[in-house]
Amino acid sequence: MKTPQISIVAPLYNESESFPQLIQRLSALMDSSPLTIEVVLIDDGSKDDTALRIRQLALTDERYHGVFLSRNHGHQLALTAGIASARGSEAVFVIDGDLQDPPELLPDFYKLLQEGNDVVYAVRKKRKESFIKKTGYHLFYRLLRSISYVEIPLDSGDFALISRRVVDVMNKMPEESRYLRGMRSWIGFNQTGFEYERDARVAGESKYSFRQLFGLAYNGIFNFSEFPIKFMSRMGVLAILISLVYFIIVVIKKLFFVQVIEGFTALLFVIILFSGVQLLALGIIGEYVLRIFFQSKNRPLYIVKEEIINREYI
Repeated sequence: MKTPQISIVAPLYNESESFPQLIQRLSALMDSSPLTIEVVLIDDGSKDDTALRIRQLALTDERYHGVFLSRNHGHQLALTAGIASARGSEAVFVIDGDLQDPPELLPDFYKLLQEGNDVVYAVRKKRKESFIKKTGYHLFYRLLRSISYVEIPLDSGDFALISRRVVDVMNKMPEESRYLRGMRSWIGFNQTGFEYERDARVAGESKYSFRQLFGLAYNGIFNFSEFPIKFMSRMGVLAILISLVYFIIVVIKKLFFVQVIEGFTALLFVIILFSGVQLLALGIIGEYVLRIFFQSKNRPLYIVKEEIINREYI
């Protein structure tokens, strides 16, 4: 197989149920496309037979490229591993393995890439998920947009077609706590959105727990916003102002009314206020220190256990 023009990158974790339909649709796309395409399937430490299915496919069809991680590293690092392994000379097309991101949109994305855009990101105008998740996503994207120093598109996930020069820059970014859509926006170049309706999963359940979603949201906020550390300073100033106002009220009552507020309630209020502010400040500082700590270890972001390209073991 000659060097592919486009690499399709799809991370998989326990996706045995959706795997046949994923491969059917990807193969149909490659068969009908005039482009030379490879598909990079990343097994993120699956516990079912997903890894076996990827291995069998990569050994029998040279268009498929298998990357097997040593354990479950998480969605963002699995995507990072796939993007690093992608050989597409023109661009990398990032999709989810659950087929919520339709691979058939590649021709539409590619047209926009040929018009001079380096990143074509998908914008979800409608998503088929629970009300709680849809509301949470809606609020988070707008919160991040309002506090971020990088213009991160609203309602846009990792689903995107990324030019080779943007991919090369992303591969040089060593962040341990990764938020790929933010990194993609930070790089710059010409970027444009493409609206689509996000499908429901074709099979199985979402592998992103609420805890993991919160972790991803934290990475977005702490990696691409100065708001948390500035918020801490503002809280400190607010606490001082409240204390000064309270002190002035006490002095006025003492001088003019000979009646000072009794101590227990006032003392309890002050203790709770300052304790809360201090704990909040320590928590925010801890988030930054934790990220510095993990980054300073300089460990590899992920470990590739095995890689299969064109029927050869690498």
